[in-house]
Amino acid sequence: MEAFFYPFLKSVIALFIITDSPGNLPFFLGLTEGESRESRRQIFSTAILTGLILMLVFLFAGLAVLDLFNVTLNDFKIAGGILLLWIAIEIMLRGRLNLERKEDAGVVPLGCPLLVGPGAITTSIVLLQQYGYAVVLSAIAVTFLLIWLVLYFAETIHRVLGHNGSILLTKVAAILIAAIAVQFVRQGIMAIILLK
Repeated sequence: MEAFFYPFLKSVIALFIITDSPGNLPFFLGLTEGESRESRRQIFSTAILTGLILMLVFLFAGLAVLDLFNVTLNDFKIAGGILLLWIAIEIMLRGRLNLERKEDAGVVPLGCPLLVGPGAITTSIVLLQQYGYAVVLSAIAVTFLLIWLVLYFAETIHRVLGHNGSILLTKVAAILIAAIAVQFVRQGIMAIILLK
């Protein structure tokens, strides 16, 4: 039992931290501001489903897909980091992302890359190599249940924070997202340099 439990617990903690659903909550609230509860739930469901499908696809076929296009994990980190940085800058300047259709927010940026981006994908692949499918699939299931709980109570949390609190949290989260983006780019570039 211990041989499963501790790797499972470590995997859940790692995946929950890297998907950062509490940190993404301000983005969810900002992108769905003014929407009805039904519309918010639809965007929220799309984000969860997008993130889960993407995670599972890369878990089972990630390395094969990257090899097919001759893309390394380091290339993926750099590309994902640049995309995250762009999102963070736009949120800092505009206060939110400028999307033509708000329902698209469930796919981009909430589902990908905020819930499941290069960090989550890389983490899941590394965990898979360490612990195997049983542990990682169980950890992904629990992680997405936790994400669902966080987003399900988003409106309650929003009422507690208030409008100004949400704005402040969004700006702080944008800075953190930018820092993570720079970290991804730096790690990717350093790894490529060291491999040469």
